[in-house]
Amino acid sequence: MLSKQRLITRAELAGYLGLPVTTLAQWTYRGTGPRSIKVGRHVRYRMSDVEAWLDAQSRGAA
Repeated sequence: MLSKQRLITRAELAGYLGLPVTTLAQWTYRGTGPRSIKVGRHVRYRMSDVEAWLDAQSRGAA
């Protein structure tokens, strides 16, 4: 069954998080940051993965 959740681009995620695109590229290279999906030569993100990653970040901070 196909998921109806739209994949977002690195540029869209950078805008959402208020970060440079290069930061996301570095995180992907290092294996940190939100889970990404490679579609051909393109990197995409599921918002559910981004939200889960953000939740995990906020739990560690107090």
